[in-house]
Amino acid sequence: MAKDQGSCDALLSGSTCETKTAKVCCECCLLGRAAQEQGLTCDLNLSVSYQCGLVSRACCMDKSPESDGNLESSAADDTHSGDQCNGNNTCSCFGGYKLKPDGKNCEDINECLLGSHHCRTGERCINTLGSYRCQREISCGTGYELTDSNTCKDIDECETGTHNCLQDFECQNTPGSFRCRPKLQCPEGFIQDALGSCIDINECLSGTGPCPPGQVCFNTVGSYTCQRNSVNCGRGYHLNAEGTRCVDIDECAGPDNTCAGHGCINLVGTYRCECRTGFIFNSITRVCDDINECRHYPGRLCAHKCDNILGSYKCSCTTGFKLASDGRNCDDINECESGPCSQECANVYGSYQCYCRRGYQLSDVDGITCEDIDECALPTGGHICSYRCHNTPGSFQCMCPMKGYTLAPNGRSCQVDVDECVTGTHTCSDTESCFNVQGGFRCLNFDCPPNYRRSGETRCERLPCNQTSECLALPVRITYYHLTFPTNIPVPTNIFRMGPSNTLPGDSLQVAIVDGNQAGYFGTQSLENGEIVFLRSITPSHYPHVDSPDIVYDIQEGNVQNSFDIIKRFEHGMIVGVIRQVKPLVGPLSTVLKLAMNYVTNGVVSHRNIINVHIYVSEFWF
Repeated sequence: MAKDQGSCDALLSGSTCETKTAKVCCECCLLGRAAQEQGLTCDLNLSVSYQCGLVSRACCMDKSPESDGNLESSAADDTHSGDQCNGNNTCSCFGGYKLKPDGKNCEDINECLLGSHHCRTGERCINTLGSYRCQREISCGTGYELTDSNTCKDIDECETGTHNCLQDFECQNTPGSFRCRPKLQCPEGFIQDALGSCIDINECLSGTGPCPPGQVCFNTVGSYTCQRNSVNCGRGYHLNAEGTRCVDIDECAGPDNTCAGHGCINLVGTYRCECRTGFIFNSITRVCDDINECRHYPGRLCAHKCDNILGSYKCSCTTGFKLASDGRNCDDINECESGPCSQECANVYGSYQCYCRRGYQLSDVDGITCEDIDECALPTGGHICSYRCHNTPGSFQCMCPMKGYTLAPNGRSCQVDVDECVTGTHTCSDTESCFNVQGGFRCLNFDCPPNYRRSGETRCERLPCNQTSECLALPVRITYYHLTFPTNIPVPTNIFRMGPSNTLPGDSLQVAIVDGNQAGYFGTQSLENGEIVFLRSITPSHYPHVDSPDIVYDIQEGNVQNSFDIIKRFEHGMIVGVIRQVKPLVGPLSTVLKLAMNYVTNGVVSHRNIINVHIYVSEFWF
């Protein structure tokens, strides 16, 4: 507050307060001036430092009501003894004072504020008139107090009455503390405890012993008694020759080999064994016990297994390893060098693995013998070879029928060796027709029925009719065709398509084999739906006339076990007859399937074509 009013500036006029210490001094002094002006006591209880409190109190008292209110005169009165004047009317001050601005009066120099004191670390500066003194900042500790001479003095608690001794005790001062001593004194042979009670002294436990040599001390309450001692030597001692005292026994000098071959060191009343390496001295049994190095240092001595032996240890290795040259580590054994496997061997770390060449498998019994794999007996063995499979050591061999087949280049399939009809190696006569079948050939011979004439190798045509109903009812043409199939093929597989020829009704019927042997419209083909034989004509499926002929298909003969049926379809504007195999046929078997294609006009069969299909089912499925 004083600083805000500008009092400090007036106080410091003519002096320099640029330093931090002087600035603090001014602020503390203004606190004292403000207290004096408000009529407060100069001993303010402020949270300020010790030096700031001294400055505030000094400034408050310099202008107290008892003074004349003149700071300079008051200071001059206080310090008049510190000034001296010469003949030139010039004044000077003694040490510890300085001249006031009036040039006449002197005032005290506060060495503590100016920092011109010589107090050491741990001491604080206290200003005095014309000087200063140093006082310890750290307390003297419990039981001591600080004197004006800056020294620590013992506090006599007994004199000041600050002790806590009970009524039955008296206080005895000690440096920095005090003791409470019982007022009751114990008789001879007793001693007081901390509570003031008298307890017996055991004189027999004293260092010198109260009894003369040869006697034993027995303690009693408040005293003791001495009795003559009969000599009784303890373990490790025996009586001397005079029988008056016990002397040490040298156990190491005895003939019984006390340490069992180890070193022996005699001690007073006992002995100690110096054990060899691998042994340790047992202080209870007093013998050298073997050290179990394997248990004391697990996993640190041997790479695999550690076996304890007397005084040492021995390393060993697990199966598949051998002890290395250092006696601790283990090296892998290459078992394959000894040929343990029947075929191939692969060494692995700590063991080996047998394996077999292609066509063999490792035995489940011993794991080292290679046994032949019977490929023909495997679940997939039936699909390895087309015909028969013959097992051989480490492999297998496919076989084909003895006649008509040879083994294909892939070594598994059977193929027809030769087409005898093409090569001319067949034995058919001139009147017979050769037909190649799987695994051989057939010599076919047929005669045309009455009223027909032969118009080709496989075709008979009707002779001209006399317009009789019997003649007109006969088929216009009879055609013979031959097909061969493998045995027991699942159905639907073989399907025949048949339809009217591309000629007008009653004309000759043209047929063909789709594989290119002949030309025409009867044939076989391989399609996704199994249709391989068909007959068709250019007859549209829808005539614009009401009296358009319809075509009806029929199986007349040779349908063994009802294995075939016939249906009619319309494809690409044509009427097509499809013969389907609905049941498998088991060969060897041959049959002639007689198919009829009837042209029906106004409900009446106008004419008919007959197709005889010779079917040969092979003995084999390929």
